[in-house]
Amino acid sequence: MELWIPVTLAAAFSQNLRNALQKTLKGRLSTWGATASRFVFAAPLAVLFFLVLSGGMGQGVGVPPDRFYAWGMAGGLAQIVATGLLIHLFSHTNFAVATAFTKTEPLQTALFGIVLLGDRLTAGAAVAILISLVGVILVSIPSSNGPGGPDAKRKGRWKLDRKVWIGTLAGGLFGFSAVAYRGSSLSLADGGALLRASASLAFVTVFQAIAILGWLALRERGQVTHLVRAWRVASLVGVTGMLGSLGWFTAFTLENAAHVRAVGQIEVIFTLGISILFFREKVTPREIAGVLLVAAGVVALVLLAH
Repeated sequence: MELWIPVTLAAAFSQNLRNALQKTLKGRLSTWGATASRFVFAAPLAVLFFLVLSGGMGQGVGVPPDRFYAWGMAGGLAQIVATGLLIHLFSHTNFAVATAFTKTEPLQTALFGIVLLGDRLTAGAAVAILISLVGVILVSIPSSNGPGGPDAKRKGRWKLDRKVWIGTLAGGLFGFSAVAYRGSSLSLADGGALLRASASLAFVTVFQAIAILGWLALRERGQVTHLVRAWRVASLVGVTGMLGSLGWFTAFTLENAAHVRAVGQIEVIFTLGISILFFREKVTPREIAGVLLVAAGVVALVLLAH
């Protein structure tokens, strides 16, 4: 098995834990306050990890070019907005479905990678991603008691729930950030994959922490105080977020971002378990079938991508 695959699985697991912790913060903090917990508490850890790693290796990453900073800041801003949209969804649907709504991300990541970085997508990988998208569509079909239910279908007015479009936008922003982070890491001339990934992660998380704290200071000043008071849970968000991001950045450095994000679809299995066992949320058989199709796409990608 290639190294990027287990690294991606570990990243997806850490990310799922972080999302679950952020969902618990949603009742104590605003959407953007809960979003800030991901970056503010992760930034010092990311910088410390890079310093320890580079010191232990006795090696640096050279002088970063301008595109290192450009890619990092563009990806960082996209990820902040995507995270806020995902946390917003947590207030309107269950944990597993909210996460699944963002899983059009691999297809969007593939398109961004092809256009911006010249990445290639094999026919097998494309088939695998489409299998996952079928699962996403099953999860995304409105329930029978909503505005998009059977009555609307009979009248020819059936349309996807608004949450689907919010989730799709979040998935697109996550996809763009994945490609941007790959571009940032690949722009560094020196160092192995882990060292370059940790350098990119340190810069991006510091930039994100400054950006989100600046936003809160201007628009939601009281949230900074609430965030500090919620430090016990928020610090766990930071730890799991940093570990997950380190895994993603390393995988992006090793492999095409679309392949990485597609294998990362395994996260929906983790979210389904947490949704049922931890949050005690009800998941319909159709939603379970959709989640399993997403997982099948992951398996197909691992088998058919190369």
